[in-house]
Amino acid sequence: MSSFDKFSEKYDTWFLNNRNVLVSELLLVEKMLKGEGRILSVGCGSGLFESLLRERGITIEDCVEPSEMGKIAEARGLRVKRGYAEELPVQEKYDAVLMNGVIHYLRDPAKALLEANRVLREGGHLILCWVAGEGSYGLLYRLASLVGWKELEGVSPKFPYPLEFVRETKWQTVEEVRSLLRNAGFEEVLIMQTLTRHPKYSNDEVEDPSEGYDRGDYLCIKARKR
Repeated sequence: MSSFDKFSEKYDTWFLNNRNVLVSELLLVEKMLKGEGRILSVGCGSGLFESLLRERGITIEDCVEPSEMGKIAEARGLRVKRGYAEELPVQEKYDAVLMNGVIHYLRDPAKALLEANRVLREGGHLILCWVAGEGSYGLLYRLASLVGWKELEGVSPKFPYPLEFVRETKWQTVEEVRSLLRNAGFEEVLIMQTLTRHPKYSNDEVEDPSEGYDRGDYLCIKARKR
């Protein structure tokens, strides 16, 4: 049983306690999905992002989620199939696949990206968003997993990400993600970033996304199926 089964309520609570971080990430995901057609969300969790994107004119109806959080996503109006990214219970084709904050928790990221490729139409896009392993958040999370948040008081956010989730993750670097995408048959189209302030201050105000990856802690790559 994963932490997402046992502590599902903590996931939404963290985002609601860090609303400016939530909106900053939402703006980035929205920017990357703009103009896409039929979208499959892989690892939608509670459907929080999908429901907020709907309010902004981006409709995601289908998702795949392995944890009990999928029941919350269903209550938010999504069609949820229970399953894993490495073996998607999907046969139809999509214009875009969204993997938002998912790659950290995958048992086999390489296999999951091959599955994303399989369910995309020719020329379709994968939108992959994650906390950069070399960024301030990634480094802080690695440290917190070893010493806990209490030891980091004064340098960590007011409402830090729950340790139950931090300790289940792998924080991939940009080059690691790029290599995985190339090997799975994708070519990079665009990379964008947000959360460029230190984690202690990133919830102070909403940030607009910008191109690049050299300053932001939360990144999104748009990659085309070759």
